[in-house]
Amino acid sequence: MKNEFKDKVIWITGASSGIGEALALELAKREARLILSARRKEELERVAAQTKLADLDMLILPFDLSDTSNASALAAQVINKFGRIDILVNNGGYSQRSEAIETPLEIDRQLMEVNYFSYVSLSKAVLPYMKRQKSGHIVVISSIAGKFGFYLRSSYSAAKHALHGFFESLRLETEKFGIKTLIVCPGKIKTNVSLNAVTSDGKKHNEMDKSHANAMSAEECALQIISAIQKNKEEIFVGGKELLIIKIRWFFPKLFSVLIRKQSPY
Repeated sequence: MKNEFKDKVIWITGASSGIGEALALELAKREARLILSARRKEELERVAAQTKLADLDMLILPFDLSDTSNASALAAQVINKFGRIDILVNNGGYSQRSEAIETPLEIDRQLMEVNYFSYVSLSKAVLPYMKRQKSGHIVVISSIAGKFGFYLRSSYSAAKHALHGFFESLRLETEKFGIKTLIVCPGKIKTNVSLNAVTSDGKKHNEMDKSHANAMSAEECALQIISAIQKNKEEIFVGGKELLIIKIRWFFPKLFSVLIRKQSPY
């Protein structure tokens, strides 16, 4: 069977843990060439060591998604080493656990900056290279919260909604250049997302939501994302029984309205 990822240059943000780390390890098995980005260089080095890729096939590129003003320079570093960018996986970000009325506007803006504008900024930075090479794949890690609002997720959900509007439009505009766009909507995945979620005072939630503790593994999520890339899918939902709420909303909106109010925010 042909290995479609062999020697592909793949840039993953949020690569120091969770879905990003799992993707890095799975893609390394498929002999991809990786760029790993996140804030913590030491964690990126830990992940890089696990991939067992040679230095020739690996670039550790740490930066903070809250400031992607140098996105073009970062993309240039990738090009300088590898000469191309085949896949960009916009994965980094953090969630929220606070009511809108109690959340300062500053935190709302931070959530939008990290979870929406950073994805736009990095994608715009790589698009000229993908256009020039007449191929490329942009992968966007959204959420089922990008399909409906939910308790304690107001600005997080807003940022995820915004991703759909932007990248669905971008897909239509760039497919003529051979550029594909995949939007991934995870449900409950067993990662540190709830631990790292921000509260109304800007501090970490520091608690694992019960719904995440027993959820699908990041490794299984990564495998489904890789399969979706191979099959050129435009949007996928990944998770367990919680994904049923999406179909209920589509086909039974009144029932959805009742059920969503009964869900625990944790």
